[in-house]
Amino acid sequence: MSGHSKWASIKRKKGKTDAQRGQLFTRLIKEITVAAREGGGDPEGNPRLRVAIQSAKGANMPQTNIDKAIKRGTGELPGVSYESVSYEGYGPGGVAMLIETLTDNKNRTVAEIRHIMSRHGGNIGEVGCVGWMFHKRGAISVDKEKVDEEKLFMVAVDAGALDVKLEGDSFEILTEFENFDKVKKGLEENNIPLDQAEITMIPQTVVKLEGKEAEQMLKLMEDLEGHDDVQKIYANFDIAVEIMEKMTA
Repeated sequence: MSGHSKWASIKRKKGKTDAQRGQLFTRLIKEITVAAREGGGDPEGNPRLRVAIQSAKGANMPQTNIDKAIKRGTGELPGVSYESVSYEGYGPGGVAMLIETLTDNKNRTVAEIRHIMSRHGGNIGEVGCVGWMFHKRGAISVDKEKVDEEKLFMVAVDAGALDVKLEGDSFEILTEFENFDKVKKGLEENNIPLDQAEITMIPQTVVKLEGKEAEQMLKLMEDLEGHDDVQKIYANFDIAVEIMEKMTA
């Protein structure tokens, strides 16, 4: 599991404050709205919307919120028009970063993202400067205490998973982007409880950080995650788990 995925997993298990929960809901509503606008309101024929709805349900978002977000996207209800904009750049120590945003004002967003990056020793680069380092994959987490390892391995591999391995107290299942739904469905049909299931970007290589650079990198992640327009961040840092846990204390 890549550094940013470990960071997200640690933060998720630490629990969320009401403010963080509200921020998560805002991000999910934006994603559902844009997915419905670009691909239609039927999740069966719109993979992006289907994944967004799954993420919203995984965060215990009320169904009424999901339905309203879809209707805003399809034009059945009024709402703000958001645009998908991605940025590529470098964090402390040369860490490659992809930052996905949904914004109603591109000029404001890029200025604010650039400011956050520079404040923590990073910078925004040209389009394509780091994107080639990442592959789109499906990632599924299962609590190791809630599943038989042999059963999990057999079901996941039979469904087409690329890899299954133990990371801390969870099994991490990696899939090809195209096989994500198939593997997820296979696990669910075999009554295997999922902690998290998402489409993510996996780096081909990682940059190991320690000391000041590690601290800078995690502070950068915190500030970017706190920005209202930022949806997802992918980065190829490798930082010791104990350092990341200390930062979330």
